[in-house]
Amino acid sequence: MSERNKCLICGQSIGEKDVLMTFNNMPGSAQDIPTKEEVPNDHGIELKLMQCSHCGLVQFPCEPVPYYKKVIRAGGGTTTMVNLRNTQYQELLNTFDLKGKKILEVGCGKGEFLKIWKGYDVHAVGIEYDQELVDRANREGMEVYKAYADDESTKLPGSPYDAFVQFNFLEHQPYPNDMVKCIYNNLTEDGVGLVTVPSLEYILKYDGYYELIKDHIAYYSEESLKFLFQKNGFEIVDCHTVNRDTHSIMVKKRKKVDVSAWAENFDSLKAELHAYADSYIAEDKKVAVWGASHQGFTLIPSLGLSEKISYIIDSAPFKQGKYAPASHVPIVDRKHFFEEPVASILIVAPGYTDEIANIIKTELSADVDIRTLRSNHLEKL
Repeated sequence: MSERNKCLICGQSIGEKDVLMTFNNMPGSAQDIPTKEEVPNDHGIELKLMQCSHCGLVQFPCEPVPYYKKVIRAGGGTTTMVNLRNTQYQELLNTFDLKGKKILEVGCGKGEFLKIWKGYDVHAVGIEYDQELVDRANREGMEVYKAYADDESTKLPGSPYDAFVQFNFLEHQPYPNDMVKCIYNNLTEDGVGLVTVPSLEYILKYDGYYELIKDHIAYYSEESLKFLFQKNGFEIVDCHTVNRDTHSIMVKKRKKVDVSAWAENFDSLKAELHAYADSYIAEDKKVAVWGASHQGFTLIPSLGLSEKISYIIDSAPFKQGKYAPASHVPIVDRKHFFEEPVASILIVAPGYTDEIANIIKTELSADVDIRTLRSNHLEKL
């Protein structure tokens, strides 16, 4: 049996050093149940349980069972499961106000949990890999499509969706990042979701090694489950235990940082700084910057000031005698001022502005025009 050498989630190398325990004579799967005639050819297998040292995921480094894309449920219609799903659905609807919205179940099987949505004011859709199960669900009046969330570029039928749910399916998946990213890309901008997986903590608490089976290729702790979703663009809204042995996690798409104001600020600051420098250059006077820091290094070339700044003053000897990256403005000691006087000095050293201004006034010249950068504008000191 071939083994993987990379973690399912983070891609970190895993090997013998990461083995937690080796199990012998384990079932090859939970669904390939041999007949009497097949028993002589049915043999147990060796499974090595490993834990990634980077993300903490506990996993079997083996190939998945052949039917991992299909949902096979035995107890989906029990009273316990129906009551649990109703509770979870109500929590999801109350948390995110999904009334009238489109909800996708990823891996819906024959629709045992999908049909429960009929009691709610939502448009519920399912996807399932097994065509027979798809047909069965559709015959029973549900809207189910043959599809599988296998790649982030896959467009799922009926997308985008406002929300998704998935129940005890992720632990079977050999490429969980691809699945989660695919789901992410098929949601609306404010998309949310609810996912359940078997709890590693439950297995550890009750020493339940008998919960292990090759079908479940990954064993998620609350920490590793959160890591998976955060890694693929989601924020964690809630994560708790349901039915004693299952993690239930609610997520929402992480908002992109809004940097739209930066463009306007860039243009206004550029105009202000050029006007400032040009006012001295027009009188055949010079301008210098104090602060060979990343702020000054970025500001000068990005705003096109390289030819208008005579030099950069900095107190760090290891910087003096060198040139600022990109702008190539020379970096000098403060004493250089007496060799090449300037009419104005722009302080670009947040946190040291007052101290530097005092040095300029007392050690260089009280007549120098001192300016500083305050957020998005110049300020005269």
